[in-house]
Amino acid sequence: MNDVIVVGTDGSTTADVAVQRAASLAKLTGARVELVSGYKEDYSLVSGTGMYVGDLAGDARRAADGCLESTAKALRDEGLQVETHCMGGDPADALIDIAEATNASLIVVGSKGMHGGRRFLLGNVPNKVSHHAPCSVMIVRTA
Repeated sequence: MNDVIVVGTDGSTTADVAVQRAASLAKLTGARVELVSGYKEDYSLVSGTGMYVGDLAGDARRAADGCLESTAKALRDEGLQVETHCMGGDPADALIDIAEATNASLIVVGSKGMHGGRRFLLGNVPNKVSHHAPCSVMIVRTA
């Protein structure tokens, strides 16, 4: 089967819930998991420090890479085929971009941030993905 499931992680316990749901589905269907982690790319000067946030972006990239590798290893140990993608910028855009590039059949995201009025905030990952994804989206209750 050539199915692809895209799921994101930032290493949080709520992201782990979505990753485990994606893993369960991948085991059932034989799908490949495309694991995505994003980090903030900001190259502005941090006021009063003389340091560019771009210096911090390198740390953010290393943290995202580390999170990806540890999560991917756990999934591979479960017998799953996993590809990783560490991408700078908006996490929702990263998930959507990878889904488009891999012709994914499903994106799995957690529901974090979709409670009450917060669900209307611009930039909310599950909200943005659900409106712009090129494939089906599963929103997993993580709270």
